[in-house]
Amino acid sequence: MATPQLLTARTEFASALNQICAERGITPESVLETIKSAILAAYRKDFGIKEEIEYDVEIDPNTGAAKVYEMKKKGKKDVTPPGFGRIAAQTAKQVILQKIREAEKSAILDEYQNKIGQLVSGMVLRFDGKDIICDIGRGQGRMPVEEQVKAEKYTLNRRLTLYILDIRETLRGKQIIVSRAANELVEKLFKREVPEVNSGAVEIKIVAREPGCRSKVAVVSTQAGVDPVGSCVGQKGVRVQAVIDELNGEKIDIIQYSDDPARFISAALSPAENIRIEIDEKKKTAVVLAAEDQLSLAIGRDGQNVRLAARLTGYKIDIKGIEQTKTKLGKAVKPVRTMEKKEEKKGKKPKSLKKAKKPKSDKKKTTQKR
Repeated sequence: MATPQLLTARTEFASALNQICAERGITPESVLETIKSAILAAYRKDFGIKEEIEYDVEIDPNTGAAKVYEMKKKGKKDVTPPGFGRIAAQTAKQVILQKIREAEKSAILDEYQNKIGQLVSGMVLRFDGKDIICDIGRGQGRMPVEEQVKAEKYTLNRRLTLYILDIRETLRGKQIIVSRAANELVEKLFKREVPEVNSGAVEIKIVAREPGCRSKVAVVSTQAGVDPVGSCVGQKGVRVQAVIDELNGEKIDIIQYSDDPARFISAALSPAENIRIEIDEKKKTAVVLAAEDQLSLAIGRDGQNVRLAARLTGYKIDIKGIEQTKTKLGKAVKPVRTMEKKEEKKGKKPKSLKKAKKPKSDKKKTTQKR
């Protein structure tokens, strides 16, 4: 930021103005123009103005003395009321304080604009309706309800790791938006805990997440000899456990990414094993056949496992049980066998084995011949 051109500090007013401008990185001219507008507004409120006449305010940049003029064709006329200096000085003070607050807020927003997409340590400061206001250092972050995790309980002074999502224009001006529900929070936590992810040797391709419950993270190695899943899990699971602790016990599945859709879907449906997959790449659909003992694992509680796998892979997944399919085929031929067995039990021959009776017309013909 360029250093503003300051005034010659001959008086207390000029010194104060210079100090404020130097600290906040704003120009004296911009502050003086704002003071002029505020003084004119104060004059209009207390003394009234003629709408057909244009007014102007002049301020001595060294003393801070202000005068109001009516602008006419022949020149300008001083219409400064007696005792107006006190009002002008009070107005100037209010404007300078407002400028300081605006400059501070602008500087903070500029600082956090460069931090969008990063993690920050925060603390719950207060509640604004359903939104949560967090202390994030120099500034304050707003966590809207859609960026909160339902399973988490937020209390005053609770410390959290937050993801800086955006800076948005709201009814209260620009505000820093932070998140606990973003997929990127999981990604950044792995980057912090796993050196291979931070260096780029392991790349996180996709994250599918149901905040507070479970996440699936697809990883791939960019360097030969590096195990992407093992790197993220760490020795005895220490690395992934550090991420789980930050997310208050949210379950995390780390999956090997693959360009082969069948292989990737099979990995995404873990912990289910020995499943058969039929892929339709054009329709982006997959039919998965799983044994009865693997069916519930593939689907997951309330369908969570297959739902996350579908988000991770981008395929619509339909899971069917192999044993269930066989049973349905068996029922189609069962009724015929059952009828034959019932007839045999009664001592009757099955209909298919009975001899056909001779027609009555044949008997009559035989009698006539005799």
